[in-house]
Amino acid sequence: MSAADVTRRGDTAADIAGRFVDARLNFRGFDDYPGVAPTSMAEAYATQEAAIGLFPDEIIGWKVGMVPPALQPALDARRLAGPIFRRNFWHAGAEPTPLPAIVGGFAAVEAEFVARVGKVDPAKTDWTLAEATACIAALHIGVELAGSPLSTINDLGSAVVASDFGNNGGLVLGPEIEDWAARLDGIEVETTVDGAVIGTGTAHSIPMGVLESVRFLIEHLARRGRPVAEGTLISTGAVTGVHQVQIGARSVCAFSGVGEIHCTVITAGA
Repeated sequence: MSAADVTRRGDTAADIAGRFVDARLNFRGFDDYPGVAPTSMAEAYATQEAAIGLFPDEIIGWKVGMVPPALQPALDARRLAGPIFRRNFWHAGAEPTPLPAIVGGFAAVEAEFVARVGKVDPAKTDWTLAEATACIAALHIGVELAGSPLSTINDLGSAVVASDFGNNGGLVLGPEIEDWAARLDGIEVETTVDGAVIGTGTAHSIPMGVLESVRFLIEHLARRGRPVAEGTLISTGAVTGVHQVQIGARSVCAFSGVGEIHCTVITAGA
């Protein structure tokens, strides 16, 4: 399916959102943006909000991604956000977690630190780093499945990424990091796919840090009129990089001194 097949003059954010949601629910991939691509974050989040309203599921968390430095001035943004839905949330176990990827779409694995938020003042719209850090009830290791029906999503810029749920396809939650504040900086992370090491990093690999991702997300959602609820999960960013994967790929994200998360990419809807 191409954009020309579905685009009509006068398309609204709701029209584009409907096409993304329909493709996600029916596991259909496509190559071209299904409408006029957004050029601002305001347009992107308008489409995202419309899609949230159409998607038949509960939000249990949010992913945070980075806006590439070259795009930050034009978009007036350093980070972006997207919802994580309950149907796409898994707890890591002894066996590899199946990650459902849409055939013809985009899929990637990302090793992440995941914050679980405690109580947040719903009336507060401006947040300091210290205030946001104090809201963290726990920090876990995790894996984000970056996923979209749009195969070219990561080639089309951060506004496009934000418009389709931030290019999120799911979250695998791993063990809690005990005494995380003291240990975070020393945790080394390695991602392998099909036995080959394809990325390494630490919490410092996230520009401005993991905690800044939490601060951004709490403030960002407050200003959208979506104050963060207690227990919300925040996937803070790709520590070792965004590693595109195909159906059948097997990945391991290892966090030194904490644990490993094993995943297998499967066909969504099969």
